[in-house]
Amino acid sequence: MPAASATRATPADVIARLDRAFNPRTVCIIGDKRATGYMWLRNMLPFKEQGGALVSVQIDSNEIAGIEELGVTNYTSLAGVPGDIDYAVCAVPRQASPRVVADCVARGVNAVALFTSGFAETDEPTGVELQQKITELAREGGLLLVGPNCMGLANPEKGIRQSGEQPVQPGDVGVISQSGTHAINLGLTGSAHGVRVSKSASIGNAVVLDVPDYLDYLVQDPGTKVIAMYVEGVKDGRRFLRSLEAACRAKPVVVWKGGATEAGARATASHTGSLAAAQHVWQAAVRQAGAAQADSLDDTVDAVKAFLYCKRPRGPRVALMAMTGGQSVVITDAFVRAGLDVPLLTAASYEKLASFFNIIGGSYRNPLDMGGTVGFGGSQENLGRLLDILDEDENVDAIVMEMATGFLARRWQADPASLDAVLDLLAAHRQRSEKPFLIVLHPAHIEDIVAQVRRRIQDRSFAVFPSFERAARSLRRLVEYYGAVG
Repeated sequence: MPAASATRATPADVIARLDRAFNPRTVCIIGDKRATGYMWLRNMLPFKEQGGALVSVQIDSNEIAGIEELGVTNYTSLAGVPGDIDYAVCAVPRQASPRVVADCVARGVNAVALFTSGFAETDEPTGVELQQKITELAREGGLLLVGPNCMGLANPEKGIRQSGEQPVQPGDVGVISQSGTHAINLGLTGSAHGVRVSKSASIGNAVVLDVPDYLDYLVQDPGTKVIAMYVEGVKDGRRFLRSLEAACRAKPVVVWKGGATEAGARATASHTGSLAAAQHVWQAAVRQAGAAQADSLDDTVDAVKAFLYCKRPRGPRVALMAMTGGQSVVITDAFVRAGLDVPLLTAASYEKLASFFNIIGGSYRNPLDMGGTVGFGGSQENLGRLLDILDEDENVDAIVMEMATGFLARRWQADPASLDAVLDLLAAHRQRSEKPFLIVLHPAHIEDIVAQVRRRIQDRSFAVFPSFERAARSLRRLVEYYGAVG
């Protein structure tokens, strides 16, 4: 039997049904083909391996043998699939999409993601008409329609994926994206930087379910600690801002806006059919709602990383720890330009520092030029003393430390235990301290070695950044968000 009409569904109903789609018992792939390598069936094989029921609907007899070689049972009609269907992915040509949507309604499918493109984003009559048709069918039939023109839902914990490249290791970041590529890349790039996905929704043209529906779902999802969004435009601005404001009161939200320039806004129309708002209006509204704003994939990952791995700052005052004089100058410039304060320390801190700090080739006003004092990381005793002093200093709200890859990366490679010892000390400091702690690890001239070191640091759940500027922007977002939510 068809579900209750989507026009009469309550927000609680939508959340419950989205949860069923994100945590399905049965997944049905409609129209997968050899020409695409049976992409969607392969994407969902981890779900099958975990014991989920993965089935196929394909009427082309030339495709069935290949489907069955994957160990998946194929049916020639949706009506023939036994039991409830919690989530379906449809990969049929656009002209067949109204029939498939109608079949999903008749069959009582809970939710379907329409991978098919070529709808209103083409701005041609046939595409517009087809989109209107599938929208009417889904709304009148009470079908949760994800998309069209999207990569659908992902839940790594359940083996539900948008791409065969996505890891099945679950995380705690919820993703909403009007771009399938960005949804996938937020997971892939994020994973390489210690940011892993809890749930992800690639929503495309968003004709039935829109950004607020997914926001409302992720707010109540216990597995999601931070929400990241790529948005090109929304259909109901007031509703979006209400949901965004409520979400920001519950957990951090990072918004990456596509179509920020005039040319980019034109591109959004042909990508998802979205009408982009004026950038200054959008920025003001999102800022008022309390969300952090990003302007690229890397920027989004950085912001999310800071929210995940840094403690709540009390204010904008930061202590900076650099290994050399030149670095102490430019790290200061970077953080001040980002809108943060680099204050003098207290008299008590200076008295303690004067008792052991090596001022030959170094200084400790803030920033700290500490290379000679800590032996470029070799003197753990002095490094620990510096961290304790900064942690106790009432003029300091956050601490940022450069790890000098140019001097130390080859030492860490030759003697991994020396890096472990430093990380043990930093981990003990972080556990004691209530202040955010960020690490800067420049790629330097030996990126392959530094990449290995970065992974080891990330495995200890530190917020580590490749430049002073990226660390500074990320800390500023923490300060702004927690200042806004109070």
